[in-house]
Amino acid sequence: MRPSDRRARILEMVARDGEASTEALAATFGVSRETIRRDLFALASTGALQRLKGGARRLRLHAEGSFRERMAEHAAAKAEIARRLPGLIAPGDTLFLDTGTTTLACAAALRNLDRLTVITNSLGIARTLSGDGRRVFLLGGLHMPGNDQTVGPLAIEQIGRFQADHAVLTVAALDAAGAMDADFDEAQIARAMIAHARNVIVVAPSAKFGRRAAFAVCRLDEIDVLVSEREPDAPLAAALAVAKVEVR
Repeated sequence: MRPSDRRARILEMVARDGEASTEALAATFGVSRETIRRDLFALASTGALQRLKGGARRLRLHAEGSFRERMAEHAAAKAEIARRLPGLIAPGDTLFLDTGTTTLACAAALRNLDRLTVITNSLGIARTLSGDGRRVFLLGGLHMPGNDQTVGPLAIEQIGRFQADHAVLTVAALDAAGAMDADFDEAQIARAMIAHARNVIVVAPSAKFGRRAAFAVCRLDEIDVLVSEREPDAPLAAALAVAKVEVR
């Protein structure tokens, strides 16, 4: 059996049973445990499954808590990301900023840059950046009070009226398959912003690396820069390098 066929069968087994041991897989396919370990490493590096000691487990999709709960999570990582982001933005630039606790932290750091034009669906980001020579366009649409944001067809249609230097986006999950969000409407907003920006910057605490969420935002090769508080681990770092994503 070719390695690609065996790996496809392994994925089917793990998806069906939830997890599988290296020993059981080796016996099923009549190969060594070392061969299975290589298979599992290859599958995990693409984000297809989660490696465990002695086997593998089906990936569970990540679900996010409330905006208030997320504001308290990974505060130090978000502060470090916010410190790094302004170095990628020039005075006078136009940028999209989507809704998220990380982008909200970044907005406070961007107040030191002059003459920015900001397009956002986040009421919190609009309040943070409004004034002092900056122009802020708040996208209309359906107001979602939990995240204090606007979403839906009206917001997406308005995004199409702009062209930005940067789309600065936060995501719920990032692995070798790309960036994902746990909310359907937020993923649609992010995709629309990507389509109308010259440069795509994803701001993500490292806790989001290796996760999967339900709604695709973009492939890795659609991201220009990833900003995080630390370097990704080897499998994701390799995938980012292949996709030519700059890591800051």
